[in-house]
Amino acid sequence: MSATLTPSATPRFAAVDPSAADAQAQPLLAAVQRALGVTPNMMRTMATRPAVLDGYLALSGALGKGRLGRRLGEQVALAVAEDNGCDYCAAAHTVLGKGAGLTDADVDAAREGAVADPARDPRAAAAVAFARAVVAARGHVQDADVDAARAAGLDDGDLGEVVGHVALNVFTNYFNSVARTAIDFPAVRPTRGPAAAVA
Repeated sequence: MSATLTPSATPRFAAVDPSAADAQAQPLLAAVQRALGVTPNMMRTMATRPAVLDGYLALSGALGKGRLGRRLGEQVALAVAEDNGCDYCAAAHTVLGKGAGLTDADVDAAREGAVADPARDPRAAAAVAFARAVVAARGHVQDADVDAARAAGLDDGDLGEVVGHVALNVFTNYFNSVARTAIDFPAVRPTRGPAAAVA
């Protein structure tokens, strides 16, 4: 079992200084800075190989145009980060989720793998539950998982988007856990997953 990441953990991968980045990485990092107003350590670390950062940004950008929306995407990201025990992603998506309109209660619920008011938003509750089923089953979900999501109003396109969000977040969770990316967001205590077990 991996050790819990903390803000003081020694990173395994170097982060690129945007001002010293190579010709391929510079425009990618500049785009991140324009979009977020900062250049987080995850993107700076991915920039050691620009193809990695480019791939992340391309999938993230494409999913950002999807029908699920940014708010629900952040709920899925929080749930998946906790399932995978990624401290960096849990911290980052706590901030990004609030920027997408999530309340503290929404963030706390998503980190627990649920939504704050499932009766008010059964579609979001179903999407988060389906995302967690995809993670737990490594994609080999049961018919009942798909049927429950459909019963809550998710269509095949929505389910495909959920899978896309899971894939994106598994990528970032694994990348940050392997790299031990230095956490540059307010740290949050793990609630579930491998990191919580050793916290």
